[in-house]
Amino acid sequence: MKEYFRLQFKMLNRRMIDFGLPLLIGYSLIPFVFILLSNYLFGNTEFAIYVYGLIAISFVSKLSEPKRNDFLKSIFNKDKYKKLRIIENLIYCLPFTLFLIYKNQFVFSTVLNLFVIIITLLNFSANISIPIPTPFSKRPFEFTVGFRKTFYVFPIAYFLTYISASIGNFNLGVFSMLLIGITCFSYYSKIENEYLVWNYNLSSKEFLLEKMKTCLINFSLLSLPIIITLGILFFNQIDILIVFILLCYAYLTTIIFAKYSSFPNEMNMSQGILITISFMFPPILLIFIPLFYSQSIKKINTVLND
Repeated sequence: MKEYFRLQFKMLNRRMIDFGLPLLIGYSLIPFVFILLSNYLFGNTEFAIYVYGLIAISFVSKLSEPKRNDFLKSIFNKDKYKKLRIIENLIYCLPFTLFLIYKNQFVFSTVLNLFVIIITLLNFSANISIPIPTPFSKRPFEFTVGFRKTFYVFPIAYFLTYISASIGNFNLGVFSMLLIGITCFSYYSKIENEYLVWNYNLSSKEFLLEKMKTCLINFSLLSLPIIITLGILFFNQIDILIVFILLCYAYLTTIIFAKYSSFPNEMNMSQGILITISFMFPPILLIFIPLFYSQSIKKINTVLND
């Protein structure tokens, strides 16, 4: 069992390195962003504790994927499997538990952990296959694949918007839109096969424009219920809403250009550092976007011009 958790730790390190994040920066930045978002949520709605619990359960429930658990059952005996799953769920829930304790929510953190343990007792069948429909065509695979993996995020975001409208809290509504933006941002962390790029009968500039257009349209469609709700109920703050929408557009454009600036390889460390810096100082995107764009053109030319 120790070897399993050691392997999971190594895989986490590998994912951060492949994404372009040095381990020191990754392990410093992730807790910082988590605490920042948690504080923002608790500071902007009285229902934060329930929303927080729902997010935690959604995050942990990803470990209950049928094929994954069938594989674990084939490796470990029944007792070790249950013990491993309980420990694994509690580890995934640990950041939420610690923050709830920090907020003196001892009873709720206990209930949350009990519920997380109960999840391990649920029996999922690998033979049941429920196709999840998406509002996207098959060609923009980032959204088709990404949506199916993160579909649970969108009900949470829309529920937060409902709460925002109910209590008149504009900031919570903006947070729900940013949650969708971050989710869409994650869809571009993986590079596709060269054939999928070569298959486009376009120039490099047209290819990047098509990718950007697809991304921004799909993000807009997913965010439309939130944007309409906030635009109507908080019309006096529509200028702030527009700024956040444009920021989402800018970051999504950045990740697309950054992705293809190292094509056909994964994004490297330097690109990850630059993107991290842009989150700390958004105006620097005015430099990074043209930089990544010019690098992307050169990389895509080697594929589309063959």
